[in-house]
Amino acid sequence: MPHRRVVTGRSQQPRQRFAEELRTLRGRQGDSLRRLGEVLGWDWSLFGKMESGETLGGPEVVEALDQHYGTPGFLLTLWELAIGDPTQFKEQYRRYMTLEAEAVSLWHYAPGVLPGLLQTAGYATELLASGGAEGEDLARQVEARTRRAELLKGKRAPHFRTILSGAVLRTRLKDATEQRMQLEHLSRAAEQTNVTLQVVPEEVGLHGLRNTAVMFLRMADGETVAYVENDHRGELVSESAAVERLQRRYDAVRDLALSPTESVKLIVRMMEEEPCGPST
Repeated sequence: MPHRRVVTGRSQQPRQRFAEELRTLRGRQGDSLRRLGEVLGWDWSLFGKMESGETLGGPEVVEALDQHYGTPGFLLTLWELAIGDPTQFKEQYRRYMTLEAEAVSLWHYAPGVLPGLLQTAGYATELLASGGAEGEDLARQVEARTRRAELLKGKRAPHFRTILSGAVLRTRLKDATEQRMQLEHLSRAAEQTNVTLQVVPEEVGLHGLRNTAVMFLRMADGETVAYVENDHRGELVSESAAVERLQRRYDAVRDLALSPTESVKLIVRMMEEEPCGPST
């Protein structure tokens, strides 16, 4: 079998390739990081982190770099590939992340923690740190999780319905400021036309999903796959009868939930009750 010819010698990993191209383009331009920051109006350290692969940055800064280097759309395309690259997630979650990126609609129930698509960086940091992540690994996981929210934006964004157990909202972060920011983030997310958020009051009592976090992913071909998860593992469920049983439980829980309007009002009330300053 003939050996595969190396064309460029550059990485085939989307995230690493993006960082490599950034370094190459800046080298050709002859810019220092500080000079780049001065010209484009961002802190120069952001560009250093992007070139080292520590962060991917946002679409606005990538578009500005494309314009600066005269590469319209090139860096933004690489950025989109890097954002959607499932290898940035732990191996056991990669298949799910691929399906999530391709789904046309998502329905979710959260018994204990907020869905990753709606977590702020502060919430994700505390949650992932509680599971043992630290240092650079923690920073990478937090960025990967918060970047997933890009999925809910744009013309082709899927519809996302999440039903939150009241316990999710009552579980506080250590920092009151971060807690308030997370509640504000939820209320803003609920304003998106493709996002529906509902809360199941704790007083409704026991129900069929009380210990089960579940996401239903409806694909373009009409197939629905479920993903169930706890603190230790996640499992994709594709067998139609099993998916249907989970959907019936989900429908029953939705019948117990507050309306989207009342759910947002509850979140706003909780937000207003939060102290404005940091925890002491």
